[in-house]
Amino acid sequence: MLKPEDFFDLSQTQFKSLFDNTEYVWDALKKLKKYIRDNIKPNVSNLRKKDEVFINKTLVLYDDKIIESGFDISISKKKLIIKKDGEILDGASVIYAGAILMDDEIYIGKGTIIEPGVLIKGPAIIGDNTELRQGAYLRGDTLVGNSCVVGHTTELKSCAMLGESKAGHFAYIGDSILGKVNLGAGTKLANLKIVESNVVINIGDRKYKTGLRKFGAILADGTETGCNSVTTPGTIFGKDVLLYPNATARGYYPPKTIIKLKQTQKLEQRM
Repeated sequence: MLKPEDFFDLSQTQFKSLFDNTEYVWDALKKLKKYIRDNIKPNVSNLRKKDEVFINKTLVLYDDKIIESGFDISISKKKLIIKKDGEILDGASVIYAGAILMDDEIYIGKGTIIEPGVLIKGPAIIGDNTELRQGAYLRGDTLVGNSCVVGHTTELKSCAMLGESKAGHFAYIGDSILGKVNLGAGTKLANLKIVESNVVINIGDRKYKTGLRKFGAILADGTETGCNSVTTPGTIFGKDVLLYPNATARGYYPPKTIIKLKQTQKLEQRM
C-alpha cells in the first residue's frame, strides 16, 4: 500500500533507481540529495561564461555544445523546433536571454525550454522536452523529469517530478515527489510543521514515523489539484485522487478519493 510502485509507474521515469531499497515511498526523499549528486552530469558550464550567472543572450544547447547565433526557434504542436541553416536540430534545447544559472551543477536535457526569468540553483537535473516558464525558481536538489512543466513563479525545493508532472502556475513544491499529475494554479505543498517535530503519518490505527522534519507530499499518478488548494506536511495521495479548489488535505488518501471543501471536508470515491 505504501511502496513506490503503489503510487508510480516506475517504468515511465528515468529516476526509477531513486526508489531502490526503499520500504516506504517517502524514504526516497531521504536519498534525494545523494542520488542527484551521484547521477548528475552537468552540461551548463559553457553557458556560464566566466562564471556569469545571467544569460544575456539566447543560446541553443545541442549535443552539449553551445550555438550562439544563426538559429531559428519555433513551437509546433507544443514541440520545440530549432533550425540552423535550414536543418532541424533534433533534441536541441533553448536557454533564453534573461535566465539565471547560479552554478555549474545543472544538467539540461534535450528539447527543453528555459524561458527568461527562470532561476536555477544546482544541483538540478532537468529532463527532456520539459518547459521551465518565466519566473520559475529551482532552489536546488531538484529532479525534473521528461515532459514536465514548471510554471510562472512556481518554486521547487528538494523534490522530484518524475515525468509528465505539470505545475503550470504559482505553485510551491517542497520536499515532495510527484508522479504524472496536474496541479491547479496556486497549489501549495507545505513541507514544514508549525510544531517542531518530525512528520508522523496516521493510517487507520497505525502511526508511521517518517523520520523527516521536512516532508511535503507524495502525489501519485493521476492526481489533480484545484486552484488554491493546499496539502499539509506529510500528505499522501494514492492514484487518481482529486483535490477540489480551495480545499486543504492532510494525511493519507486512498486511490480515487475526491476531497471537497464544504463546512467540513467531504470525501467521496471517484468513479
